[in-house]
Amino acid sequence: MSVKDLFKLDGKVALVTGGSRGLGLQMAEALGEMGCKLVISARKADELAAAQAHLKGLGIEATTVSNDLSKFDQIPGLVDQALQACGQIDILVNNAGANWNAPAEDYPDEAWHKVMNLNVNAPFFLAREVAKRSMIPRQSGKIINVASVAGLKGNSPGVTMVAYNTSKAAAVNMTRALASEWGAYNINVNAICPGFFPTKMTHGLLDKIGDSVVARAPLHRLGGEEDLKGAIVFLASEASRHITGHALPIDGGSSIT
Repeated sequence: MSVKDLFKLDGKVALVTGGSRGLGLQMAEALGEMGCKLVISARKADELAAAQAHLKGLGIEATTVSNDLSKFDQIPGLVDQALQACGQIDILVNNAGANWNAPAEDYPDEAWHKVMNLNVNAPFFLAREVAKRSMIPRQSGKIINVASVAGLKGNSPGVTMVAYNTSKAAAVNMTRALASEWGAYNINVNAICPGFFPTKMTHGLLDKIGDSVVARAPLHRLGGEEDLKGAIVFLASEASRHITGHALPIDGGSSIT
C-alpha cells in the first residue's frame, strides 16, 4: 500500500459528535476532505444546519442528527440514525464536551455531574453502542476520543476547572482501557489532547490567560483552525493501524514545560 493510500478515507463513515462548530467542525472538514461520509451530531438544529451548509460549500456531504448526549437514552437513537443513513460506522470521534469554572471548594454538585456526564459517561456509552452494533461485528473500527492536555496535569495558574481536568484524565485512561479490550476486534482507540484553541468554550478563559499560555508554549502560539486536521486524519486512517491506546498532545508543546 502506498503512503497516499494509507491516509485515504474514501467510502469510510465517520460519526463526529459536537460536529456543528469549533474543533468538531474542523475535524469533520478534514475527514470529509479525505473522502469520509459524515454524520455530525449536536444539540442545536440551527447550528447543525449551518454546519451542513458550510460543509456542502466545501463539496462535503453530511448527515446531521440533533441529539443531546447528556440524555443517555438518546444515544441508541443517534446510532440508529447514523446506521440508517450510512449502513455502518467506521470512525467515531467523541468530541462533544462541557466545562464549568468554579473554585474547587465551592464547586456545585450540578456542575460536577454535568461535566462528568458529557465528558466521560456519554463518550463511553456511545463508544459501547457503536462498537457493539457496527465495529465488533465487522472486526474493524477507529475510535478517537477528544481529551485535553488539561487531563495530563493539574490546573494552570488562574484556572479553576477541577471537573474538566478530572474528566479529561478519565477520557485518557478510558482510551487505554478500551484499546486493551477492543484490540482483539481490530478496533484502534486513541485520544487527542488539544491545548488551548480559540473556541466558544475557551473564549473567556483565553481573555484572562491567553498571553501567558502563548509565552509558556515552546512554539509560542495557540492552536489554529488547521492544527487538529492532520492528527485526526492520521488516527482515523490506516496510517495509524499499529497505534492504539495513545494520547497525543496537540498543544504547541505546552504540556512539556
